[in-house]
Amino acid sequence: MSFDLRILEAVADVPAAAWDALRAHEPARASPFVRHAFLDACEQSGCAERAGFSPRHLTLWRDGRLVAAAPAYVKDGWEGDFSRDWEWAEAARRAGLRFHPKLCLTVPFTPCTGRRLLVAAGEDRPAAVAALVAGARALAEEERLGGIQVLFPLPEEAEALAGLGLAPRLDFQYHWANVGYRTFDDFLGRFSSKRRNQLRRERAAPAREGIEIATLRGAPLAGEARALARDFEDLHRGTVDRMAWGMRWVDRAFFERLLRAMPDAVEVVQATRAGRRIAAAFNLASETHLYGRYWGCREEHPFLHFNVCLYHSVDECIRRGARVFEGGAGGEHKLSRGFEPAETWSSHLYLDARLDAAVRRHLAEELPARRAALSRWLADAPVLRRAGGAG
Repeated sequence: MSFDLRILEAVADVPAAAWDALRAHEPARASPFVRHAFLDACEQSGCAERAGFSPRHLTLWRDGRLVAAAPAYVKDGWEGDFSRDWEWAEAARRAGLRFHPKLCLTVPFTPCTGRRLLVAAGEDRPAAVAALVAGARALAEEERLGGIQVLFPLPEEAEALAGLGLAPRLDFQYHWANVGYRTFDDFLGRFSSKRRNQLRRERAAPAREGIEIATLRGAPLAGEARALARDFEDLHRGTVDRMAWGMRWVDRAFFERLLRAMPDAVEVVQATRAGRRIAAAFNLASETHLYGRYWGCREEHPFLHFNVCLYHSVDECIRRGARVFEGGAGGEHKLSRGFEPAETWSSHLYLDARLDAAVRRHLAEELPARRAALSRWLADAPVLRRAGGAG
């Protein structure tokens, strides 16, 4: 089956309808992050470029029709891609081997699992994926890149990529899973009595301070996009800038573009006190998943972060029947609040055979140990009563 490979230096170079048709048959598995509007917001706002992501989107065409694509970026450095490859990069540097720049099939500054290789319904997926990988290798060789990474693909994508020569790597995040809860109290029933009472106290803390928490979604977001984007940027910037390790990947233009272009997928959880917005979380959602992304506050209150970023949205997931809440990378504090270790994957290939062999040996040794650790953590999670089953 023949394809015409084209490398695009902006997602705007392809019509939104053509790109989004590739994910229309599996919107939840693809996630909102590979929608044309999200990638375009990353690029048109300038946020992708400032974070070191230079677009090289891989697209396959037949008879003038787009039939497959992978969002791809040349990346010099690891900041913002959440690849956790800094030790490999340093080892390569010491050995005099080329590592950066690299080609990342990913979504800028977004460590959320989903389709990374989009193939239209009715197409031969294995053939299209093989053609996209071949195109990625040819591009990496042509531009003298260190290698190729596919970050946060679905598990079966990582398996397919392994068959095409990319070594899989297992990592984990903390996700909340809905095992059929009808109410928030059903969810609390998984905890010990002591922990359950503590969570109830934490959840009640904002109301005692006169704080109201609510979710904004849908058309009203687009109607106040400019004002909401300005306010949220101030909240987010102020919070991130107070952190020694804080990094601001996104800005007002990014938020405004998302609010205008895809309000159906955006959820803003806001906390107000005396009619003034004092904190908010900027999330994205599909029918089955909620993705926690950005947070900001201008007033500090007990347990406000946990309520805005976790508890309120868990309650909303239960109410609307969402299956999974991905709270973002990191955060061991999520474990004691009902989030459990969940697998995430990446796939790797390096053009220097010496580096590639070393990384493969390392990953082959690492994989069984990480599988065992994840199984052990799930079995031994001390705060959850396992009789109800893990999500």
